[in-house]
Amino acid sequence: MEKVLELISKEVGDAFEAAGYDRELGKVTISNRPDLCEYQCNGAMAGAKKYGKAPFIIADEVAEKLAGNEMFEKVESVKPGFLNIVVSGDFARSYIVRMLHEKHLGVTLPGHEPTIIIDYGGPNVAKSLHVGHLRSAVIGESIKRILKYTGNKVIGDAHLGDWGLQMGLVITELKERQPDLCYFDPDFTGAYPKEAPFTVKELGDIYPTASAKSKEDEDFKARAMEATKLLQDGYKPYRALWHHIMNVSLADLKQNYKNLNVDFDLWKGESDADPVIPGMVEYMKSHGYAHESQGALVVDVAEETDTKEIPPCMILKSDGASLYNTTDLATIKQRMDENHPQGIVYVVDKRQELYFTQVFRCARKTKLVMPETELHFVGFGTMNGKDGKPFKTRAGGVMPLGDLISEIDEKMYARIKEGNPDMPEDEAKDTAHKIALSALKYGDLSNQPSKDYIFDIDKFTSFEGDTGPYILYTIVRIKSILRKYEAEGGNVKEAKLGNPDSPAMKDLMLGLTRFADAVESAARDFAPNRICGYIYDLSNAFNSFYHGTKILSETDEYKKSSYIALLATTLKVLETGIDLLGFTSPEYM
Repeated sequence: MEKVLELISKEVGDAFEAAGYDRELGKVTISNRPDLCEYQCNGAMAGAKKYGKAPFIIADEVAEKLAGNEMFEKVESVKPGFLNIVVSGDFARSYIVRMLHEKHLGVTLPGHEPTIIIDYGGPNVAKSLHVGHLRSAVIGESIKRILKYTGNKVIGDAHLGDWGLQMGLVITELKERQPDLCYFDPDFTGAYPKEAPFTVKELGDIYPTASAKSKEDEDFKARAMEATKLLQDGYKPYRALWHHIMNVSLADLKQNYKNLNVDFDLWKGESDADPVIPGMVEYMKSHGYAHESQGALVVDVAEETDTKEIPPCMILKSDGASLYNTTDLATIKQRMDENHPQGIVYVVDKRQELYFTQVFRCARKTKLVMPETELHFVGFGTMNGKDGKPFKTRAGGVMPLGDLISEIDEKMYARIKEGNPDMPEDEAKDTAHKIALSALKYGDLSNQPSKDYIFDIDKFTSFEGDTGPYILYTIVRIKSILRKYEAEGGNVKEAKLGNPDSPAMKDLMLGLTRFADAVESAARDFAPNRICGYIYDLSNAFNSFYHGTKILSETDEYKKSSYIALLATTLKVLETGIDLLGFTSPEYM
């Protein structure tokens, strides 16, 4: 479906052409002076030099050609040569009606369904999620939903850290704590137990303890590295322990992500790519892509146009061990072989940009991907406390993500019960959690992904201003009006949208017409913040209309029906918007 700006630009372009000028001068934009007009065209200014005429003369001629065009209520030539445009109410109404009959509200869909893999989450097993995992999960989930909505087949992969030194650290610390376990008895020949020798809580203590030891005790670290190598070489006792670690950790991770309303299609980890590595390394050697450098195996990825040094991509260390580079390249090869994606998107900390530049260049140079395969790095900034430093607990530690969610849940629950003391307990808790998620996710996603931002619970949980709860409050207000309308005998589905009868109603209608532009822009640039900005503006437009309009008390049934149809459309667009951001609305607040 053509966008509003495209349709208006076509009409204005036709008028430029009819007046004897280049039709490309007819490009229209949303007005930067909404107090004067809705749209504007500056083409006459650009064409003045080419045609040797004062821009206001060109603008006057084009405005004259547009006189009487039913698309416009007013087209005005303003010195020194601007065209100020106001569209007709009927044009806005008819465009919305067309939107509602289009799949995905007028979003342009591709002729086929491209496959895109999104690599986000990236948690290490053996430890619980903490606030450092929030941005990858929230941004990745929203990008996944936006890309699906715009017609792509999207595969979300958690890409677990399940194969590196952290596994050796856990095994080594467990051996110190429980040396009598059968996994550490070289003479044990029986079947290994089905039950894990630790709980998720115990595992949550084992890893940080082992990690701290490895930084102070070289012998402990050496033993952990040896345990890692034994695991990766297939040593059965450690493989059995690894399966226990995975089972216990995955159950906890899945529950935490579920609480965050984040879901993955694949729960693959680095271990899944391990079998691919030997063949990939041999391929790189035999085709002359990889060479030895100071004992290590590397692929040169520097290019002549580089303005800063790009080091070689290391494939194997001098001792023959693989690295993250190796695993990520093997994962790319595996994804290409199994899923044949047209694109792979990585949602990771922006400080890893150089690393992914090396990996992407290596993948292209070694032909692990097709020339047309798109590789995207979506780097995100840090989530900081009010002091401007990475968010910590009051005690100075890293806050578990579950604790953060619970803290906001409790804050919202207290507010819900204060305002609605008779709300049933289950409903109050569910409502509180939905509002908490909106606060958490919107607070993050309303920022450009690459920007650092201040995490301010008081600000994010406010029911006023640019926040998730404000958006939900707007949605719940609309739901309440529609319920009352039906309780009075009306039928929302039969309501018919009419032409706007006030400036506020028209502003709301014009806001609705810009939905597809916002979604396509967000998909194109992997920018969920564009959706946030759009639904915030739309909520403001609705509330301006609501406060200035008698809706249910309107005695003119035609007008009332039109208002109800407008509210139903606004509700549909807002609920679609928050779904793309990864949260939902309650029925009451």
